[in-house]
Amino acid sequence: MTVDLELVPKQKRPAGEPCCEPLVQPDVEREQASRMAEIAKALGDPVRLQLVDVLRKHAGKVCVCELLPLFDISQPTLSHHLRKLREAGIVASERRGLWAYYYVIPDALKELSAWLT
Repeated sequence: MTVDLELVPKQKRPAGEPCCEPLVQPDVEREQASRMAEIAKALGDPVRLQLVDVLRKHAGKVCVCELLPLFDISQPTLSHHLRKLREAGIVASERRGLWAYYYVIPDALKELSAWLT
């Protein structure tokens, strides 16, 4: 079976004229997109995603000493991941003596979650 295609020569468009109109416009403003990208970037690491999963399932605040046995990483690496999640505004912490207790900020993922659905 053969298909006959009609070839049309290229035509140069006038300077400054767009090649085509955009199909859709973004609904997310630049500032909102930056914020959601920061959250998505923080969640882009498997350990951080698992940390958020553990913290959101837990009722209350979780001590670092309870988190460490769950992961095959050193304490400084765990602290690094928790710091990244704090900087992104996903989790917060509270100091009690020598220990830090972490918890998910209730509305931290609301904006990203709403956009994804």
